[in-house]
Amino acid sequence: MKSLLCIPTYNERENILRMIDAVHGVSAQLHILIIDDGSPDGTAGLVRSRQETDPRLHLIEREGKLGLGTAYCRGFAFAIEQNYDVVLQMDADFSHDPQDLPRMFEAIENNDVVIGSRYISGVNVINWPMSRLLLSWFANLYTRVITGMPIADATGGFKCFRIDVLRKIDLTRIKSNGYAFQIEMNYRAWRRGARMKEIPIIFTDRVSGVSKMSKNIVYEAAFLVWKLKLATLFSFGRN
Repeated sequence: MKSLLCIPTYNERENILRMIDAVHGVSAQLHILIIDDGSPDGTAGLVRSRQETDPRLHLIEREGKLGLGTAYCRGFAFAIEQNYDVVLQMDADFSHDPQDLPRMFEAIENNDVVIGSRYISGVNVINWPMSRLLLSWFANLYTRVITGMPIADATGGFKCFRIDVLRKIDLTRIKSNGYAFQIEMNYRAWRRGARMKEIPIIFTDRVSGVSKMSKNIVYEAAFLVWKLKLATLFSFGRN
């Protein structure tokens, strides 16, 4: 399958070239799309230089920090335009292990969405303080109860989609970010009957760079699950 990996970046100079090398070390044919939000640390410049010798590498540069959700939607639109069969998403900071990519490819053969899950087989998170771990775990419980989605890790960011699923979703209407974006994409795919599978991964919090986590991300997700539920009950927002 013709596959594209989308990686949004903002100030990931310390990680991005190592991540590109690690991904291609595992999957030599996989194309990579970096969506950079005007990183002042020169992340995009490093990618541009690497493009000179790597035809598998693509770059979209955006002006300013426009958010994770719109970055992924821009990447998904690129994948649709370029007729890829499968689109993956992951973080640039090695929180998601490139060594798990082959299992993603194996699972997508018989499914429409594959989620790298931190909670499908216990709790598999390294380097998080207990407060953040509990927040994440209860956020996923809260999401399951409100939305009814049978997903243990609805907020995880390591995922794989068949392009046909993304074609059914109006990406221009999705404005959410962070946890909320992950929940919304899962929910919209699930509501359209997508075959969804979680595979266990070990999530390791970033070693280099600065976390983008904030209280606003949590509040947005908490509000979104009710918005999605109510939209479904009243038949709004089907796209």
